Amino acid sequence: MVLCCPCVQHNGYQQINSTQGPRFGVRHIQCILAFCGLAVAYALRVNLSVAIVAMTDKNATNPDFEEFDWDEGVKSYLLSSFFWGYVVTQVPGGYLSHKYGAKFTFFFGVLFCSILAILTPFAAEIGDWPLLLALRSVQGLCQGMIFPSTHTFLSKWAPAEERGRLVSYCYSGAQFGTVIMLSVSGFIASSWMGWPSIFYVSGLAGLVWCLVWYYYSSSTPADHPSITPQEKRYIESSSQGRRPSDAGRIEVANMKTPWCKILSSFPFWTLLIVHCANNWGFWTLLTEIPTFLKNILGLDIRHNGPLSALPYLAMTLLSYGFIFIADIMNRNSVMPLAFSRKLFNTLGMWIPMTALIGLGYITTGESTALAIALLTLAVGSNAATYLGFQVNHIDLSPNFAGTLMGITNCAANFMSIIAPLTVGLIVTDETNPLQWRIVFYITAAFYFFGNLLFIIFGRTSPRAWNFPQPLSRPSSRRPSVDVDVQPSETDPLQPSST
Repeated sequence: MVLCCPCVQHNGYQQINSTQGPRFGVRHIQCILAFCGLAVAYALRVNLSVAIVAMTDKNATNPDFEEFDWDEGVKSYLLSSFFWGYVVTQVPGGYLSHKYGAKFTFFFGVLFCSILAILTPFAAEIGDWPLLLALRSVQGLCQGMIFPSTHTFLSKWAPAEERGRLVSYCYSGAQFGTVIMLSVSGFIASSWMGWPSIFYVSGLAGLVWCLVWYYYSSSTPADHPSITPQEKRYIESSSQGRRPSDAGRIEVANMKTPWCKILSSFPFWTLLIVHCANNWGFWTLLTEIPTFLKNILGLDIRHNGPLSALPYLAMTLLSYGFIFIADIMNRNSVMPLAFSRKLFNTLGMWIPMTALIGLGYITTGESTALAIALLTLAVGSNAATYLGFQVNHIDLSPNFAGTLMGITNCAANFMSIIAPLTVGLIVTDETNPLQWRIVFYITAAFYFFGNLLFIIFGRTSPRAWNFPQPLSRPSSRRPSVDVDVQPSETDPLQPSST
């Protein structure tokens, strides 16, 4: 298959030199597709958050559609049911994307989730909330494969010199999809199409993306029919410690996952802990801060779509700002990769920590603007972690990045469930600012100690268990890859030669 778009033909690339490959090439097209895929996935994830308001109060939007008599308990079950399935398929998703290719696990995850989104109004009509709860859980099962698949996909396509930038661009799609869905869902529900159209629009968008993804994506550069030999060589020789085509190796897809070595690796456990700490803080902000603003400051932003989307918009924009800063700092190849990862992770976790502490001392409605500013800063600055721990899975093991992401994201999403429950135990009186201050202190402590652990024990060079074991070929002239030839933790990140 030959791509029909001139910008992705061989002669459409803008060349730099033989050591860097095309400035805009197939790898960037793949990242744009991944960005759109994550945007669609998050739109499918959050569509119920807005739609449930219209589903339970027909006078809030278009009154011509069915209204459901669901109390707050039922609504909380429906909104959380997605994560019941989501945590189950994280690890299998990483394994399957490694085994069969991230293109297909990403594709099927979005495809089935989109079909179920289109069926959501029908399920609610014939089965009420029990069938809708089951449907949302299955959607979570489908989407549990997406993050591990994305990491596996990027580990194959992102050269080491561009890894942080491309990972940040791709994952900013998640916040972009959230912004779009929260911003437009209210208008869609108020139109002649009513609240069912929220699910139809997001589901159809997912199906369209699946069609484009199927025809224009490939799991690896070697599988893509339109990539130039120069760009392929640039990606595969870019200090990533994988290069499956080297002589004396087994194919990466046939490598056995070194479970015992992964689970006994201290840098991996450091990554898992910092991921859990970040999720504790992130989901405390997103689930509990609206309650704090409502009961302490008398401001309810949960039902205000554009205002609710503001922190996500800030996160999307700041992710590009952090990429720009990283490019400037790395322009002269003087910044060690380990320093870069830890610097941006510190910005992404300790700025929210500071904002949370500040929120704990806001106790009057006169400080509403300041509270919203701190909330936006806390959520938005967390985008810096895209250049920190969230790309560290690929640093430690390009060959098993999806598996690592599956394990850490599974554990981290348990934190997403536990954190709100912990808040419920502490805050017995939602109008008591002192109880909320305790919540903020605990969350700030998670941010602080998680990042501190990453600063001290985090590593960025590939681990020994990442590499294929060399076959027994004494006559082979090419030596097998050894961990000692990888960049050290203090070496600056420099372009590789091809």
